[in-house]
Amino acid sequence: MDYLDFSGVLSRGDLLAKGLLLTAQISLISMAIGLVIGVLSACLTLSGNRVLRIVVLAYIEAIRNTPFIVQVFLIYFGLPALGLRFDPITAAITAMSIYGGAYISEIVRAGIEGINKGQIEAARALGLSGYRTFRHVVLKPALAAVFPSLSAQFILLLLSSSVVSAISVPELTSIGNDIQGMTLRNMEIYLVIAVIYVTLVALLRGLMLGIERWAFGYKFVGR
Repeated sequence: MDYLDFSGVLSRGDLLAKGLLLTAQISLISMAIGLVIGVLSACLTLSGNRVLRIVVLAYIEAIRNTPFIVQVFLIYFGLPALGLRFDPITAAITAMSIYGGAYISEIVRAGIEGINKGQIEAARALGLSGYRTFRHVVLKPALAAVFPSLSAQFILLLLSSSVVSAISVPELTSIGNDIQGMTLRNMEIYLVIAVIYVTLVALLRGLMLGIERWAFGYKFVGR
């Protein structure tokens, strides 16, 4: 039985670092875009416009009921048939943003629906504008209430970034596959990749905890 030998893997640390950096970049960008998509979609599903509500609900159901890798392939391989071509990284960010936005929409919608309508009526009675009422009385408390769920969804989105290796995005998993082909050290490279992902998740969880404390106050942490 061969002993584990990490020397060939660790000697290619520069490649792993590049893959790690790209994974972090596409994940953070997708989280930001996905959050915007999710909030807007949640608002539209609760709006009085029936057509918009149906369109958004159809988008959410389509995303939630199809495999993520199929969505990636549709964007990267399917859209060129319609004249829309994306490079692998752009396709990855697009797919991850749309995918994350659908799930975030349902999380945010649940938070908004949990807001006491009496608070909204009180804000209107005090003369707050519609924008200020939505921002301070509806959206902020809703996000605070569902922030742990949002954090979990962001973590899932980070881990889902490994799927885009299927379209040759040189992120962490893709680089790991390349190194495996160079070294033939299967166990070693995937152990290293696993440790890196665990570390990334821990860092992201810490970042989200810090954002929660800063944005909503300590009392919301860990809810």
